[in-house]
Amino acid sequence: FDLRQDHLRLFSLDAAGQPYGSFEALQRALDEKGQKLVFAMNAGMYGEDLKPIGLYVEDGAPARKLNRRNGPGNFHMKPNGVFFIDGDKGGVMETEAFARSGIRPQFASQSGPMLVIDGALHPRFLVDSDSVYIRNGVGVSADGQTAFFAISDSRVTFHQFARLFRDVLKTPNALYLDGSISRLYAPDLGRHDRGLPLGPIIGTVVPRG
Repeated sequence: FDLRQDHLRLFSLDAAGQPYGSFEALQRALDEKGQKLVFAMNAGMYGEDLKPIGLYVEDGAPARKLNRRNGPGNFHMKPNGVFFIDGDKGGVMETEAFARSGIRPQFASQSGPMLVIDGALHPRFLVDSDSVYIRNGVGVSADGQTAFFAISDSRVTFHQFARLFRDVLKTPNALYLDGSISRLYAPDLGRHDRGLPLGPIIGTVVPRG
């Protein structure tokens, strides 16, 4: 997506303060505003309440603070990081670097682990790992103008997935969004993945014609 013209944004709670939970629920809410969802993907890790477990900013309003704690699971496989959109540019940044940056983005979602950090793969990724899942993630071009979202067609290791962003998409930084619940909504690609309830969603919205 070209961030200078494509209207990417994050969605978490509906008008009643409840998580959307699905692409269908989000589209119903957008219908009432005369808008159409043309792309969507799960946008970061969340708790049992479907709310983000790390930094989450929507329309410039922080709903969750930066999570710098240690703990179990992929989110805490440090370094983790933040995907953000600020005006017509975006980025992926390691959590501590983001904390130092002073950036106050319009949209942001924290997840983990980082896939690519300043051109290098996450140091804990193993070539011969037996941990394989459907995975999705995001990377941003060096000039901050293009955001790349990817989801694997089959189960892959972290190492394999991260190499897509580093070696093919050439993004200097990339962030893992999730694994077994990874889903994509992209009608132009014939995709409308369904499954368990989702937490935060990133999507592209256009006026309904």
